[in-house]
Amino acid sequence: VQLQASGGGLVQAGGSLRLSCAASGIIFGFKAMGWYRQAPGGQRELVAVIGSGGTINYADSVKGRFTISRDNAKNTVFLQMNSLKPDDTAVYYCNFVIVPLQSVWGQGTQVTVSS
Repeated sequence: VQLQASGGGLVQAGGSLRLSCAASGIIFGFKAMGWYRQAPGGQRELVAVIGSGGTINYADSVKGRFTISRDNAKNTVFLQMNSLKPDDTAVYYCNFVIVPLQSVWGQGTQVTVSS
């Protein structure tokens, strides 16, 4: 299974971006789909995750601004990011936990928010 992330880029503060992450390969189901980010010099942190039952969790720093969604038919997860701030600048990684219990990471996509 491989993940391909896209949608990153450079945007001004207050702007929006939409990230996508599509899985390819033989997949029997998902436990969870999520987005993480890692800023320069920082640790990788959870941004948002959606479970197989639809339960969603967000980091406090992005609540009300970011929205995670998925298209099960296309094995794709999205992250709509609005009202972006310079502190959102990071490399964003998608992560799928697939059945039975395998964690797969995408290659990362750079998001840069200028002030």
